[in-house]
Amino acid sequence: MSRSSQVPEINPFEPPRGGRVDVLVVAGEHSGDQHAATMVKDLLGADSGLSVSALGGPALEEAGAQVLYELTELSVVGIVEVLAHYGEFKKLFAQTVEWIREYKPKVVCLVDYPGFNLRLAKELCRLGISRKGGGETTVLAYISPQIWAWKSKRRFKMQEWLDEVGTIFPFEVDCYKDTTLPAFFLGHPFVDPRFSLQVKYDPTGPLLLLPGSRTAAVGRIFPRMLAGVEKASEEWRGRGVRILYPGPRIKSELERILSEVQLSFEPELRPVSEGSTGSAVLTSSGTMSLQCALAGLPGTIVYRAHSLTYVIGRTFVKIPYLGIANILLDRPFYPELIQGAASANRLAERITEMFSIEAVEEAEAGAEELRRILSMNRYLDPAGWVKSHLNPPRPGEAVEMIGPQ
Repeated sequence: MSRSSQVPEINPFEPPRGGRVDVLVVAGEHSGDQHAATMVKDLLGADSGLSVSALGGPALEEAGAQVLYELTELSVVGIVEVLAHYGEFKKLFAQTVEWIREYKPKVVCLVDYPGFNLRLAKELCRLGISRKGGGETTVLAYISPQIWAWKSKRRFKMQEWLDEVGTIFPFEVDCYKDTTLPAFFLGHPFVDPRFSLQVKYDPTGPLLLLPGSRTAAVGRIFPRMLAGVEKASEEWRGRGVRILYPGPRIKSELERILSEVQLSFEPELRPVSEGSTGSAVLTSSGTMSLQCALAGLPGTIVYRAHSLTYVIGRTFVKIPYLGIANILLDRPFYPELIQGAASANRLAERITEMFSIEAVEEAEAGAEELRRILSMNRYLDPAGWVKSHLNPPRPGEAVEMIGPQ
C-alpha cells in the first residue's frame, strides 16, 4: 500500500450547515470519535437547533455532527510515522485553522489527539481567534493529554492556550493544580450506564486478538501475536481465535499480514463495532485494553513501537506501565510484553496462564475495582460541560448535567 493511499484525500471543507456553527469537535482517534459522539448526541438531544461540525470519524457523523474530514483515518503513532505523514498534517492543519477563522464556532472542543490539537489551540491563540488570544471562540480540551506519563511541562503551555480541560480519569485533575487552567473530572465514558462494552467475558468464547487501531503499530504487533497463538494452539484449540479491528484500513492491514504467514488455524476477523465475547485477550495498550479489563477478561498487553520511537520514548516516559488499567490499579493487572519481550515463547506462556482459574478470578476482581475507581464523583457530564460554555450560567446559577446522573 502506498503512503498516499493510506489517508483520505484532503479536499476543501464544506461550509457549516445553515452557514453557522456552534461547536466544532476535533477527534483524531477512533476512541475519541466514539467518546465525542456520545457528547454530541447528548448536546443535540438537549437542543436540536445546535449546529455541530467535526473533524472525526463515523461515530460523530452518526451522532449528527457534520464531518468535514475523516480525521480518524489519518491517525498515526510515533515520531517516525508522524514525519512520514508531515505533508498531509500540514495541509490539514492550515485548512482547519482557516475554516475556524472564517466560520467562528462558539466552542472548539479538542478531543484527545494532543499532537495535532494542542498545536491547533496554540495557533488559534496566536491568531487572536480564541478567548485566550483575545477572540470570541472558547477552546476546550476533552480527555487530557497524558501529562502524567510524559512531557508534563505541557500543562504550563496549555494554560496559555485553553479555557478548560475535562478529564476522564479522576487522578488527572490534580495534575493541573499548579496551573491556572481549570480542570474537571467528567467521568469515564466506559462507566456511563448507556455504554455497552464491546467485549464480554465468556469462558467458552474465543481467544481475542486486538492489535490496535494504527496501521504502523498493527504491522509490528500483529505478527508477534500470531506467532504466540500458533505456539500455544493446544490451549485455545476448542475455542477458536477472533481478531477485532476498528475499521477498513486496519482490516486491510490484517489481511495483508495473514496472507504472508502460514498458520495451522484460520482466525475470524470481526469489526469491533459488532462486539464479541471472549475467554481471554492479547491486546495492544490502547483504549480497548481498558474495555477488556472492565469486562473481566484475563489479558496481556503486547506492544512493539518503531525502534527509534521506543528509544526516544524511554527517555521521556516516566510511568511504570503502558496499560491504563495497570496505571489505575497500580499493579501489572495485565502483564505487559513490550518490544523483544513479546516473543512467541513468552506469549504462548501467557496464553496458557490466562486460561487458569486464578487468572479468571483475578480478572473479575480487578474489573470491579476499576469500575469503582472510574465511578468517583464527577463535576459534570461532557455534554453539560460544553453546554455551560455555549450558554454560561449567571453568577450563582448551578450548571446542569445533560447526560445520565
